[in-house]
Amino acid sequence: MLICGELAAAEQAYQVSAEHGGDPQPGLARLWAGRGDTQAAVAAVERCLRVRTVPAQRNRLLPQANDVFLMAGDTERAGALAAELEPLAQQPGCESALAAAAHAYACLELARGDAPAVLLYARKAIQGWDRVGCPYRAARSRLVLGCALRQLGDQGSAHAELQAAADTFRRLGALPEAREAQNQLPVPLPGRYPVGLTEREVQVLQLVAAGRSNRDIAAQLYLSEKTVARHLSNIFAKLDVGSRTAAAAWTFAHHLA
Repeated sequence: MLICGELAAAEQAYQVSAEHGGDPQPGLARLWAGRGDTQAAVAAVERCLRVRTVPAQRNRLLPQANDVFLMAGDTERAGALAAELEPLAQQPGCESALAAAAHAYACLELARGDAPAVLLYARKAIQGWDRVGCPYRAARSRLVLGCALRQLGDQGSAHAELQAAADTFRRLGALPEAREAQNQLPVPLPGRYPVGLTEREVQVLQLVAAGRSNRDIAAQLYLSEKTVARHLSNIFAKLDVGSRTAAAAWTFAHHLA
């Protein structure tokens, strides 16, 4: 139910589990975090981390706890959990735990803004999930991979990964994540941008529309600020606009943001 986006039904199911003596955490905490109640989510997983000390329990707990900390923006705690999960996953018969550890690191590096590091971990996670026959989790790792490829400017590869993830989510009924993957797709496809815009100019334009400064854009795209300024000058000329605000408005109007 949670995967399908039926949050109210999922929360009720967790409540029934609790009434029968089960512990709904960390699943319920992940639901809370996704809904924006990160304070309650973090408190719940911190309690679980204190009391669940057996390796088998930690293997099941750490990936979801990692998700919660990343949703809360705490990359330091998420990094500590990923580092703890890695040696636990090295035990025999823990193929899924190895994939979970790789996915945790991929998500962590994406949150840190290190797109090149994401590629290694995300691909390792996808391979692991494929080996154990878990298409939903493989699609989650593929979504992370697609986002990193898009940040690196490889729009064609990003499109392929994100479309594959969206198709898998849709087939499995995971509609919220299908929409998320679809929203990350480069639009339109590479090579079909209006008014003669290049792929790099579209990347700069999208970041302008997101409110980023030239310095931020330069850091994210691995460019100099001088190069970003030159791209903006070319963009303004092609769009026949004179300001960042007008360029951003054009971007939204043409569904490029």
